[in-house]
Amino acid sequence: MILNCKKLKANAQVPTYGTEYSAGADLRVSIDAQIVLNPGEIEIVPTGIATCIPEGYFGMVCSRSGLSAKFGVVVLNSPGIIDADYRGEIKLIIINHSKKEFIIEPGMRLAQLIIVPYSRASWEIVTDLPETKRAEGGIGSTGIK
Repeated sequence: MILNCKKLKANAQVPTYGTEYSAGADLRVSIDAQIVLNPGEIEIVPTGIATCIPEGYFGMVCSRSGLSAKFGVVVLNSPGIIDADYRGEIKLIIINHSKKEFIIEPGMRLAQLIIVPYSRASWEIVTDLPETKRAEGGIGSTGIK
C-alpha cells in the first residue's frame, strides 16, 4: 500500500518504520523549539504532515512503548483515529503521566501510526440477544489472572 503524504511544514518528516516487521510507522514532531511537558500536562503536538488514507481503512495513532515504559508519556486518546476522509494535519494529543517533566525535541519520534482495515455496521433493534456463557458478565467477569 502506498499512501500520499503532504508535508505542511519544511521540517516535517514522512512516517517511517523502525524495523522490517514494524506494524506502526513512527510519527515525528514538527516543532521549531523544545516543548516542556510537565507532570499531568497535556499538549497537542503537530507532525507537519497530512495524508490520504484509502476508503475502508483508518489510521490508528498509538503510543510508543519505550516512551510509555521509560517516561510515562502516552497518546492520551489512545488509540487516536484518523478517518479516511480527513485531510488536515496529523496532530498528537500527548500526556505526561510521570512525576518528572518530559522534553519533546524537534523531530522526535513521539507516536506511531498503524493503517487498519475496518467494517461499518448497521444496527437493528431486537427484543432479545443470543445467549452466551458469559451473558451479562461485565468488567472483571472473566477473572483477573
